[in-house]
Amino acid sequence: MGKLSASILSADFGRLAEQVRAVEEAGTDWIHVDVMDGHFVPNITIGPDVVASIRKATKLPLDVHLMIEKPERYLQAFVDAGADWLGVHVEACPHLHRTLQNIKELGVRATVACNPATPLAGLEYVLNDVDMVLIMTVNPGFGGQEFIRATLPKVRQCRQMIDALQAPVLLEVDGGVHQGTIDELVDAGADIFVAGSAVFSGADYAGNISELKKHMVKKVN
Repeated sequence: MGKLSASILSADFGRLAEQVRAVEEAGTDWIHVDVMDGHFVPNITIGPDVVASIRKATKLPLDVHLMIEKPERYLQAFVDAGADWLGVHVEACPHLHRTLQNIKELGVRATVACNPATPLAGLEYVLNDVDMVLIMTVNPGFGGQEFIRATLPKVRQCRQMIDALQAPVLLEVDGGVHQGTIDELVDAGADIFVAGSAVFSGADYAGNISELKKHMVKKVN
């Protein structure tokens, strides 16, 4: 069975610690933290200080996704803040291999991410240097977007690349993940499912998470 990573992008930031604790109690496996700088993506979210506050609110793994320019400048700050997984975009890193190595040298898991229109060829030479690949299934920047169906073949292809190398690399998907799309993403080979609106909509977080996980179990079994 895969794991569910609840994206705080859809949470109420005025009650962030409370909501993080609530989705932990409701059964999410990880907490996904989207860091945006207003340059690499057209939105601004949070920095290391907020990540440090989230770290105090939960014992779950923090899956920190850096959607920022020059991410190599901020790796240490986010590791110090409590990140367990630290993801950088292939589009933002001119020296991708070096940046990924730096993440691992800092003692956390390294993720390489790519946008919907970015070919997988840029990942081919770093698959043995990462712990996870993140395929964006929406254009990054905002929560609640519609799933881009054209990314499904890309998820399948990435699964094949990982399997062919026999690499111990997880495959994560992020964007438009909900009850209507998760079956196909499981079939395509994803391991980690980032969900924001599908987790935080309404008041029944446990029910939302349970329904998503039912789909994951059904398709895996």
